[in-house]
Amino acid sequence: PFLLVVTVIVTIHELGHFLTAKAFGVAIDRFSIGFGRPIAMRRDRSGVEWRIGWLPLGGYVKFAGDGNAAGVPDGTDLAAARARIVAQEGAGAEAKYMPFKPLWQRALIVAAGPGANFVLAAALFSFFFGAFGEPVTSTRVDEVVPGGAAAAAGFQAGDTVLTADGRPMASFQDLQYYVQYRAGTPIDFGVRRGGTVLHMTARPTLARESSPFGGRQDVGRLGLAARGGELRRFGPLQAVRAGVSKTWEVTATTVFYLGRIVTGKVGADQLHSFVGIAHASGSMTKDAVAAAHDARISWLVAAAYFLIQLAALMSVSVGILNLLPIPVLDGGHLLFYAYESIARRPVGARAQAAGYRVGLALLVGLMLFATWNDLQQLRVFRFLGSLFS
Repeated sequence: PFLLVVTVIVTIHELGHFLTAKAFGVAIDRFSIGFGRPIAMRRDRSGVEWRIGWLPLGGYVKFAGDGNAAGVPDGTDLAAARARIVAQEGAGAEAKYMPFKPLWQRALIVAAGPGANFVLAAALFSFFFGAFGEPVTSTRVDEVVPGGAAAAAGFQAGDTVLTADGRPMASFQDLQYYVQYRAGTPIDFGVRRGGTVLHMTARPTLARESSPFGGRQDVGRLGLAARGGELRRFGPLQAVRAGVSKTWEVTATTVFYLGRIVTGKVGADQLHSFVGIAHASGSMTKDAVAAAHDARISWLVAAAYFLIQLAALMSVSVGILNLLPIPVLDGGHLLFYAYESIARRPVGARAQAAGYRVGLALLVGLMLFATWNDLQQLRVFRFLGSLFS
């Protein structure tokens, strides 16, 4: 399931770059799904080589003439490239190459990859809401846990939570989702009690719970309970609206949570790599299939119910990751383009190359750290140690 989800997400990301570049008339050499030697390959009429690599863990678009190490040639490189192209293909031929396109077109081509991930997430969430609906529980409080954050703030059974930090809470699930990433952060709640609307501030307490990634995870808890619930159905337009809203909500929450990790308010052990995500996707898919068997539901439906949500969430994460202003990522290209728009010239080749080396080191370091977290939480090292003890 994990490989399937990753392949779809990366393919859509690269298609964002590809289709936008095509729309602006950029010459493209190759579109590859996967890395390594091709197991299937063909060339279309426009000269693009389409291939599927044997290692299905990513993909890429190779623009014609893209030979600069940084991908954003400086003034010297541009002049030499222009002279070479004109000598080989004639005057005006350089216009079809990416580096000679207007700055705004290059920026849109780069931004189209992450943009495609957000569009994919919205489409998947919309399909999910339209196909399966959404289980919802009223925000009316049935129980306040003694000693919890809600009890300390003055919540009472019978209260109805209307807003959290000014954001409407349409269901108890919305409330739980908003609170779980804000442990220790004061939240202003709008609460209806009888015919009066009150404002109460509560700090969700930190709870350590089992994580689908393995080990334990930190979550925020208010100490409220609500019972009952129903399945909310959506029409086509309602599903699209809900899908777009959900994509925005997940994006905003992810950025907020990353900020808490960077500032030290949340432990860095909450960062996960593809190891943890693969483990979670496998275990949760098995649980979904087992539950479907017990409920006499098709395992395909149960697997689709989970995988669509996983793909949407991962697509948002990939979009956000690629927009980080780190050279090597799309955000790094946009950072260089921002400099070019202000300085009226590209960043020097040496500065770009140095930036890309630093960016690559940061990215690899982050991946190794997150992988270490997952291996620790999955107790891989303890298992290996037991083999040699």
